[in-house]
Amino acid sequence: MVTNKEKNFISAVIYIYNQERTIFNFVKNLNKTLCENFEKYEIICVNDASTDKSVNEIKRYADTVQGSVISILNMSYYQGVELSMNAGVDLAIGDFVYEFDYPIQDYPLKLVMDVYQHSLNGYDIVSAAPLKGRRAASKLFYSVFNKVSHTQYLLRTESFRILSRRGINRVHSISRTILYRKAVYANCGLKTDVITYDNSGEKSDLDKNTFRIRKDTAIDAMILYTDIAYRFSIGFSFLLMIFTVLIGLYTVCIYIGGRPVAGWTTTMLFLSFAFLGLFIILTIVIKYMSLNLKMNFNRQKYIIESIEKLNN
Repeated sequence: MVTNKEKNFISAVIYIYNQERTIFNFVKNLNKTLCENFEKYEIICVNDASTDKSVNEIKRYADTVQGSVISILNMSYYQGVELSMNAGVDLAIGDFVYEFDYPIQDYPLKLVMDVYQHSLNGYDIVSAAPLKGRRAASKLFYSVFNKVSHTQYLLRTESFRILSRRGINRVHSISRTILYRKAVYANCGLKTDVITYDNSGEKSDLDKNTFRIRKDTAIDAMILYTDIAYRFSIGFSFLLMIFTVLIGLYTVCIYIGGRPVAGWTTTMLFLSFAFLGLFIILTIVIKYMSLNLKMNFNRQKYIIESIEKLNN
């Protein structure tokens, strides 16, 4: 039992979407750890329009806890992990804020405090990451993302992270709404670090909902924070332009050395140059759309239905 508890106020934000099987024990273990180590703390459960009994499970555990340390933030409709976590972090008032993107624990509970203690050494963002990636798809995503993006720190699979209040303020000064927090955190200019843990003996319990959420987030991140779509469109347009030029040359050769049908040469040359111009224009349009997207995506806002402070 810790006798000298930490004085910093701690907020823990947990994303929840149809996790009734795991949320009770997760909140129970987290609350026990925070209660033993901090004088003041809060736990914010962000319910992203769950259709199962996740909220009931949270309330069932809250009934066993003295005080009002647990809150439920109900999103108006399903909005995804990023916007929902933005809402939770905005509500948090802690000096340090934990972010749990999914209530699954394959790490020792002491790691929660290890991450906090490490942040006191001058790191504004500290993440806990498994040594062994959970899925091959995640490894592939981070490998591609790190190659085509220009982040200050390389991204990897993370279980949770802690942010200082300065880190949160810095991130919010960069963008009002963060559509992929890990990419923004990696480029915020503050000191970040990662603590790894051995998860080889643990079985990760990523259900279909969690996997789908991560897949959707990965696709959005690739579009917003890398130029992979622009590179693909440029490469494809370049190939089509080469093909169009070859058709034009073939048409000229037929005209010089053969007996083309009347009007065929003129028609093919016109179509070749027309498609060449079209591909060039499309490339320019795609570039402008890419820039416009990067300039305007941070205007998106989340929508909250209600906030429940669970008292006992």
